[in-house]
Amino acid sequence: MVMQAASRIEGLVDRTPVFSSTEVDQLLHCEVFFKADHLQPSGSFKVRGATNMVFAQSMTSLKAGVCTHSSGNHGAALARAAQHRGCVAKIIMPEGASTIKRQRVLEFGGDLIDCAQGQAAREAALLDVQRSTGAVFVPPFDHPLIIAGQATAFLEMKGQAPALDALVVPVGGGGLLAGSCLIRESTRVYGAEPEGADDASRSFSARVLVRKHTPETVCDGLHTTLGERNFDTILEHATDILLASEPMILTAMQFIRQATGHWVEPSSAVALAVVMMHRALFKGQRVGIILTGSNIDVPRLRSHFLPAGA
Repeated sequence: MVMQAASRIEGLVDRTPVFSSTEVDQLLHCEVFFKADHLQPSGSFKVRGATNMVFAQSMTSLKAGVCTHSSGNHGAALARAAQHRGCVAKIIMPEGASTIKRQRVLEFGGDLIDCAQGQAAREAALLDVQRSTGAVFVPPFDHPLIIAGQATAFLEMKGQAPALDALVVPVGGGGLLAGSCLIRESTRVYGAEPEGADDASRSFSARVLVRKHTPETVCDGLHTTLGERNFDTILEHATDILLASEPMILTAMQFIRQATGHWVEPSSAVALAVVMMHRALFKGQRVGIILTGSNIDVPRLRSHFLPAGA
């Protein structure tokens, strides 16, 4: 399915570059290769899975368009995929979602629908849209076509930076991590998660899916819990899920900017933060990191970087 996905989305998403930094390598005593999927047109890797699923549907089935619920990046990715496919996209986003991510949905012609905070409210709003329009639901992460689409990021990377000892990717719903596990071969695959949103780590350790938790992290893209399909694949094939503290995530975010000139979301920087916190584990190895998003909500982050009153 991953090779089919790669063929299906070719020319519809960007083949993003891989870059490295001597400064990063010297600090961490390993070779780090960054897959720059934050440079995708929608600002995140999510465009891969959304495009794969939308273009796998017949135009007849898309007569009423597509719909989803999203905290941001998946919504923007689906709006873009629908725009390219020539159908409408209805994107349900919770009140208080990132301003920049809401703007991204509108930029790609998405029909933005507000709902209350919480998973139950999102799902109820989605059900209303499906009943009233007949639109096809494109899940954020828990679907084989989404997982296969996200896996194409690592598939590309394997040709750009071969023989990786380890791959580290952020984990929220788990689509990217599960997809990467499917094509891991000899590479050890790790999930990276904030300490304040550690449901995947707890699920992995207990071997039981944690379905409810209250995230407390600046990584707004990692608030959701793991999907069931994703969890099964991760449990079987991932090496581990490692945690990073909030200060280390913000440090990693700034370090990426300093060393590479790229700004990424905290939800993306968590992967480097994990490597920084577990240096002994990765010492002397070739380590891949997928940078997943660049849709930064500057007003929300300002207080983390500036002194009080600034």
